[in-house]
Amino acid sequence: MTIDRPGVAQFLRHRREALQPEDVGLPRGRRRRTDGLRREEVAVLCHMSTDYYARLERGTGPQPSEQMIASIAQGLHLSIAERDHLFRLAGHHPPAQGASSEHISPGLLRIFDRLADTPAEIVTELGETLRQTPLGVALTGDTASLTGPARSIGYRWFTDLASRQLYAAEEHPFLSRLWVSGLREVMALRGRPSRAAELADDLLARSEEFRAIWDLQEVGVRPADVKHLRHRELGALELTCQTLTDPATAHSLLVYTAVPGTESHEKLQLLSVIGAQPLG
Repeated sequence: MTIDRPGVAQFLRHRREALQPEDVGLPRGRRRRTDGLRREEVAVLCHMSTDYYARLERGTGPQPSEQMIASIAQGLHLSIAERDHLFRLAGHHPPAQGASSEHISPGLLRIFDRLADTPAEIVTELGETLRQTPLGVALTGDTASLTGPARSIGYRWFTDLASRQLYAAEEHPFLSRLWVSGLREVMALRGRPSRAAELADDLLARSEEFRAIWDLQEVGVRPADVKHLRHRELGALELTCQTLTDPATAHSLLVYTAVPGTESHEKLQLLSVIGAQPLG
């Protein structure tokens, strides 16, 4: 497939001009004259230089890679149909749709973009973090930048015991059962070959604890309504985790809140001040 440079340029320009700053969680500002987003704003959203993006809109840039097109599609909040169209214009075959896709739906992103003052994250069905709000990073650490199998919280749970420090020790046995049960259900749903099956095989080879719980054949274990965390700076936190799941992609938006008037609520307010910086 060959790239349709005029087609890419026209499509990108149209989608950029159709978006407003508030659609992607950006402030509008008082002296805004541009219809839609500015090129530099889109470049930041797509994790690329302004010059590179501008060349694509002018139809003079190189053929973007599949990874670059995926980043542009996410930054412009494209739907699956729009993403696939852009892939074809750029001379690539669209990626597979469904639960294995990491493309976040525009609707879920619009909600996420309005949670800047709340700890929140978007995760896959395997517990891989795709997006975090700044307070989400401050609460649980930067998990969106992890790569390989370690992106999955369940994988880290059994291969990196330091990852358990965020959770109260008395909840560790239940959480071990939770991760194993969840992986077993996803593996049965997706079959072989699948990323779930790869994670299960890897953990069966690496972790004696995982093997022992896997042999119990347990399914249906569900998260508790209240999570007890141990933040490195703020100490004990009792938080409620509200979950919104996109059925088309199996991605879930997790939002962490505390009951107003409680010590945990006060600590979350302090977290919004200190962010990810250590108090010391």
